[in-house]
Amino acid sequence: MTELASIPLTRIDGASDSLAHHQGKVLLVVNVASKCGLTPQYEGLEKLYKEYSDKGFEILGFPANDFGAQEPGTADEIVEFCQLNYGVSFPLYEKAPVSGADKQPLYAELTSEAPTKQGDAEGFREKLRGFGMTPNEDPEVLWNFEKFLIAKDGSVAARFAPTTAPDDPALLSAIEAELAK
Repeated sequence: MTELASIPLTRIDGASDSLAHHQGKVLLVVNVASKCGLTPQYEGLEKLYKEYSDKGFEILGFPANDFGAQEPGTADEIVEFCQLNYGVSFPLYEKAPVSGADKQPLYAELTSEAPTKQGDAEGFREKLRGFGMTPNEDPEVLWNFEKFLIAKDGSVAARFAPTTAPDDPALLSAIEAELAK
């Protein structure tokens, strides 16, 4: 396993975890938010999780309030929102920054290992600029729902822009390729 595996994580319920506890599985690490235009991706993520979880695949959701204060809730509010609105059953982790100088260690390592993303990041940046926002540039996380695909060996296999939907053929192909290894 890589350095990623040794980074301590805390689940949203306070339980200790790390990527080492998911060793040998393909992981999709996603920074999530409840009040974002991309929040409906929760539905597709849950569908993806249910479709592939019995094949050695897990989704790990990391709530963050970095972008437009779109995740203002407490841990209990986030869990309730996710379960009531999208039936989320994949693991969620404590809310923590995923960008900037104070980003959590997992995201510091993820963005270091995979500094650029696939998908229409530039088009999304232009859209954000159109709303008067200043989007992050690579290697920083651009926005909510950016996706990091972690291989069975714990390395970063791919990184996808926030607008890459959970059913996007490029994402599905990458997941299936990693599961086949």
